[in-house]
Amino acid sequence: QVQLVESGGGLVQAGDSLSLSCVVSGNIFSDNAVYWYRRAPGKQRELVAGITGGGATNSVDSVKGRFTISKDNAKNTVYLQMNSLKPEDTAVYYCNIRTSITDYWGQGTQVTVSS
Repeated sequence: QVQLVESGGGLVQAGDSLSLSCVVSGNIFSDNAVYWYRRAPGKQRELVAGITGGGATNSVDSVKGRFTISKDNAKNTVYLQMNSLKPEDTAVYYCNIRTSITDYWGQGTQVTVSS
C-alpha cells in the first residue's frame, strides 16, 4: 500500500525558513517523480517543485532561488527546503508521486507565513 506522509509545516515569520519532508511508503519511490504542490486559501492547487527518479529538479519561477527540492532514496523521503518565506507562500503543501498507472497524494501540511 502506498502512503505519503508530509511533515514540517508550521507558523513562521516572513524571511524565516522551513523544511518539509514527505515519506513515501511502498516500493515505488526511487523510480518515480515526486512533486510538491500547494493550495493557498481561495486559490487553485499550484505545482511548486518536482524531482525525477534520477534526481533532476525543477521549480516554479515564484520560488526559484528560495525553495530547494531534494530526496534521499535510502529514506524514501523527499524534502522541500523553503528559505526567505513570504506571506504569499502561505498554503497547504502536498506531496505527490506519479507512477505510470496513477498518482498518490499525501494529506498535506499547513505552512503559514506572517508578515
